[in-house]
Amino acid sequence: MATEREKMTAGQPYNQFDHELIARRTTARKQLRAVNQLDDNDARNQGYRQLITDTGDDFFVEAGFKFDYGWNIHIGDHFYGNYDMTFLDTCPITIGEHCYFGPNIGLYTPVHPLNAMARVADVEMGAPITIGDNAWLGGRVTILPGVTLGNNVVVGAGSVVTKSFGDNVVIAGNPARVIKEIDNGETGNAAAKAQWPQAF
Repeated sequence: MATEREKMTAGQPYNQFDHELIARRTTARKQLRAVNQLDDNDARNQGYRQLITDTGDDFFVEAGFKFDYGWNIHIGDHFYGNYDMTFLDTCPITIGEHCYFGPNIGLYTPVHPLNAMARVADVEMGAPITIGDNAWLGGRVTILPGVTLGNNVVVGAGSVVTKSFGDNVVIAGNPARVIKEIDNGETGNAAAKAQWPQAF
């Protein structure tokens, strides 16, 4: 029989009041409260890495990082996260390589039922979030459960991403939509460099 943790991670209905889950949330909050107060960058990021299941090389996050468990967070090499990110990792949050996140980013995997009686009964479940390589998320971006973003995606500041998008696009708005396609070939990169900082 699956544990509540296994059911939660798989996106199945689970009991949020399970003792193992409560204990982990309590531990994560307590440790994050201490780690987020550290001024030393190396010590702070080592503290984050001790709580997160999987982080690649060159991992750096500014202060104010919050998450529920850390068990379901998987981050590739060369990751930068700015201040006050919140990852609700009921289900897996998978982030590719060379990703840059602005401040106040929210990645939310929990799903609550639309039916009010089911919510009152504390039915909990979730859906994973997957972000490809080379993503750049502007400040205050919110990504909702079940979203997958392809490689080389740029998300404009303040956007709310409610559905999945493929590779090489700029998306923005609430709800986010494609506003520009990105040419990541050699010609496109040269043009982007020539236009910097007006590229976006």
